[in-house]
Amino acid sequence: MTDTPRFPLAAVVGADELKLALCLSAIDPKIGGVLIQGPRGMAKSTLARGLADLLASGQFVTLPLGATEERLVGTLDLDAALGEGRAAFSPGVLAKADGGVLYVDEVNLLPDHLVDLLLDVAASGVNLVERDGISHRHPARFVLIGTMNPEEGELRPQLLDRFGLNVALSGQTLPEQRGQIIRRRLDFDTAPDAFCQRWAGEQQLLKDRCETARRLLVNIELDDLSLATITERCYAAGVDGLRADLVWLRAARAHAAWRGASAITLEDIDAVSDFALRHRRHDTQAQQPPSSPQQPPAPQQPKPDLHTATQSADAAPGQGEGLWGEMPAPALATGARREVPSWPKKP
Repeated sequence: MTDTPRFPLAAVVGADELKLALCLSAIDPKIGGVLIQGPRGMAKSTLARGLADLLASGQFVTLPLGATEERLVGTLDLDAALGEGRAAFSPGVLAKADGGVLYVDEVNLLPDHLVDLLLDVAASGVNLVERDGISHRHPARFVLIGTMNPEEGELRPQLLDRFGLNVALSGQTLPEQRGQIIRRRLDFDTAPDAFCQRWAGEQQLLKDRCETARRLLVNIELDDLSLATITERCYAAGVDGLRADLVWLRAARAHAAWRGASAITLEDIDAVSDFALRHRRHDTQAQQPPSSPQQPPAPQQPKPDLHTATQSADAAPGQGEGLWGEMPAPALATGARREVPSWPKKP
C-alpha cells in the first residue's frame, strides 16, 4: 500500500456509471476488467487509482507504454545467474499487480501481442513464464483497467471483446459539475491529506459496501432464468461469440451483490447491459422493419439464383453496423428501469 495520498473515489464528481463498473470489477475480478474510452482530461487515471483503495492490498501498478515483454511477464534474474550461477526468476509487472489494480493507459497504443498476453493472464489469474532457461508460475489476480482515446486509434475487435466491461465517457460536462470538479481538484492538490481525511467516511462506506458484496457473491446463483434472458438479448444484439453472455451474467451477479440482494433480478441484468454490450453489439436484427398485419401478403417471387442470394447474404452484416449502440427490445420479459446507485456527496 502506497503512502502517497490518492484522490478518493467517493469524492469524484459525476461519472456514476464508470464508478459502478469499477466497483463491479472489484467485487468480481473474473468479469475481466474495464476498458474506459474517452477524450483526454476526463480523470480516467484518477478513477482507476481510487479503485485501488477499495481492494485489500491497495496495490496500484501502471504498465508503461514502452514496456517490453520481459518487463511485463518477468525474466531471468541476471544477478543470480552471473553472480551465483543459478537460474532465478525476476518478477515483472504482472507479479507486482497481484491482488491489486493493473492500469494500462492508452492500451490501444500497445503492441497487439502484449495486449493479447496481458488479457490472457488477466483471464486466467496465473502467469506462466518459460524462457531463458527458467520455468516459473505465479498468481496474477488483479483488476485490469485499460484506457484509450478513440481519436488515437482503435483496438482490434478480437482484443476489444476480451475486456469484460466497457464505459464511454463524454467530454461534455455541465458547467455546474465542471466547477465542482475543479474546486475539489484544487483542494486536493493544496492539502491532499486533509482532503482525504474529509472524505474518509464516505470512502470507507464505499469500501465496506464492496467487501460485503464480495462475501455475498459466492451465495448468489447464476440461475437458468437470468442466463436465458441474457442469451436472448445477446442474440438480438448480434454479438459474436459467447464472451458477452458470460461477462453479462457475472456482472449481473456482482450487481445483485452490490445491492445486497440474494438473487439476480431483471434490475441487475438491465443495469449492466450497456457495460457488457457497448463494445460487442451489432444489432443486425434491429433494422428489420416490423411486419404489418393490415398489409396483404406480398406476391410470391421467383427463387433468386445463387449469385443474387450471395449478394443478399453479404449485405446483411453491414446493415446492422448502422445502428451501433442501439439496443433492440428484450426478447423475454421486460426489464425494470435501470438505476445507477447514488454516491455520497459532500455538503
